[in-house]
Formats: sequence, C-alpha cells, structure tokens
Amino acid sequence: MTAPPGRPLVDHRIYTIALRKMPEFLQVFNELAMPVLMQTLGHPLGFWTSLVGPQNQFVHLWAYESLADYERRSAARDAHPDFARYLAASGHLITAQETRLIRAVAMPGWAAAPVDSAR
Repeated sequence: MTAPPGRPLVDHRIYTIALRKMPEFLQVFNELAMPVLMQTLGHPLGFWTSLVGPQNQFVHLWAYESLADYERRSAARDAHPDFARYLAASGHLITAQETRLIRAVAMPGWAAAPVDSAR
C-alpha cells in the first residue's frame, strides 16, 4: 500500500485488545469512534486485525498532508464532544496502544501492484 498523493505522513496505530474482547471492541469502535473519526480525521486507509505474530491486535492507518495537518485533525478529534464516550466505553477493552507516525519514501522504478483479492 502506498500513501495517497499529497498525504505522505501516516498515523499507524496498533491497539492490543483484552483476550476474547475483540468483537466487543470492534463494535464499540465502529459505533462510537468511527462517526467522530470520519468527521475529524477523514477517510482511513484501512483496518486490520492480527493473524500471525502478536495476537489480539487491531491496526488502523490514517494519512495526513503534514505533521501540522496531523496535529490539527488530532486536536479536533480529541475536542469532539462525542469522543469521550468512545474513550469511556473502550478503556477496559484496550490493554496497550502504539502510535507511530511514518512517512512515505520514494522507491524509483517501483510501483505498488493492485491488490488481488482472489488469491
């Protein structure tokens, strides 16, 4: 996956979810966090759960134009009146969180291949 044009900075979040609580977390995230995130952060790059390696992890990626764009949109998320409801409802479900800001790097001669979902 490559960063969208004009959005070279990606917020890479990993949440470790309490054992056997992933379905509850996903429901809480979808119902309470997503409306706020869509309003404040925009459209995500995607969501994943762990399959191999550390278990019970939920990953999401959001792209930004710059560090200032990230800070502005994150502040809007944190100040949103409904975001506190998500934090309160998910606190007991999340055992750890990692936040990484990663940036796109040019790799001359390489282009991302389209995802083949038929494999």
